[in-house]
Amino acid sequence: MLSSKINSSTLLAGTRHLTKRFYSAAQEVKKTALYDFHVSLGGKMVPFAGYAMPVQYSGMGMLASHLHTRENASIFDVSHMLQTRLVGADRNKFFEKLVVADLNNLPVGQGTLSVFTNEQGGIIDDTIIMQQKDSLYVVSNAGCADKDLAHIRKHLADFQNKGGDVDLKIIDDHSLIAIQGPKAAAALESLTGTSLQDFAFMNGRFMDIAGVPCHVARSGYTGEDGFELSVPTPEILNITEKLLAHPVVEMAGLGARDSLRLEAGLCLYGHDLDETTTPVEAGLTWTIPKSRRETGGFLGAEHILPQIKGGVSRRRVGLLVEGAPAREGAEILNKEGQVIGKVTSGCPSPCLKKNIAMGYVQNGFHKRGTALDVKVRNRVQKAEITKMPFVEAKYHK
Repeated sequence: MLSSKINSSTLLAGTRHLTKRFYSAAQEVKKTALYDFHVSLGGKMVPFAGYAMPVQYSGMGMLASHLHTRENASIFDVSHMLQTRLVGADRNKFFEKLVVADLNNLPVGQGTLSVFTNEQGGIIDDTIIMQQKDSLYVVSNAGCADKDLAHIRKHLADFQNKGGDVDLKIIDDHSLIAIQGPKAAAALESLTGTSLQDFAFMNGRFMDIAGVPCHVARSGYTGEDGFELSVPTPEILNITEKLLAHPVVEMAGLGARDSLRLEAGLCLYGHDLDETTTPVEAGLTWTIPKSRRETGGFLGAEHILPQIKGGVSRRRVGLLVEGAPAREGAEILNKEGQVIGKVTSGCPSPCLKKNIAMGYVQNGFHKRGTALDVKVRNRVQKAEITKMPFVEAKYHK
């Protein structure tokens, strides 16, 4: 298997591909409110989803940043993400047509991972939805922002024309940061003055951080405990600096974020999910609660629900790969040399010191322990189906 020698340049190779996937030269590169702060810390800025984002910092390479997050706590600027709010008495009814979540039975203060689906059952985007007292708070991917908004507005106009009471508001006056790692709670508690022990994973609440009113969700994209903070933009630098002053906290960039989420078995839209992939194929059937399986009512339900009972022709799987890292697009072969799938994400795992990958294979080749091969630069290498997450999740319970 892969030797223990993993360096930041190896991880960076995969991140370069990541940035290319989400950026076109024709796009105008936007800057988050923390752009100058990133530069002042030696952030290596790269174009990602239309924004200039730090891939790593001069004081800490991606490998060290990844391990620091697993052991301590790191701050990620995620202000490029789209934050929206749905208001009105019919907001749950309206949004349940677009996503697979059961919003009517989602208690105030609780959130859920869900997906937007199209008429064919494909995934338009993945999203986090939080039920607030008077609204739905929605965070979705920056790279999908334009198409998400167009999709929502198209169906919103039709719903409103039929008398539905709902409206969409873009939250453009708040920035978003995530603090992730086993010591994230301690760092945040130093600014709240209260214990966060009773703050459950995938819950959200409004609270003051260093005297600043913020929305805080206990969630993240690393497999670790952590929080996402929606902060008034004029205060985002202040809050970030105060968190960073805690002795266990460092800044982290896209490079560590990608390797962390892959170790956690989490999907990246545009790589592991797209509009031709259904939630069942993607291993996200768990996002469709029993109530929605019984009633349907979301776009593409007639394609998705039969798959839950009848199965699918391909499945998302995790792989351990010998030799060189298998990157996106690498062919997955059975032992007879036939192509049975493709890798959608791959990198060396800093924690496991092995090459890991995620991809789709034909149904029947998805069982743990199945021996396969992958083709990397025309070289056939051994691979084996393994469980996900690759690294055990440590969400707060």
